[in-house]
Amino acid sequence: MKNIIRAVLAGWGAKKMGGGKCGCIGVVILFFIFYWLLGYVFN
Repeated sequence: MKNIIRAVLAGWGAKKMGGGKCGCIGVVILFFIFYWLLGYVFN
């Protein structure tokens, strides 16, 4: 369950930060960065 919440939060943050400014690749990169950072929060 933690991984689902972590993925949703990372996806939401990536969409907010990279919405139309950095394009598709930027959103994917932001998603991975947020997902990695949230790993420390949920541990």
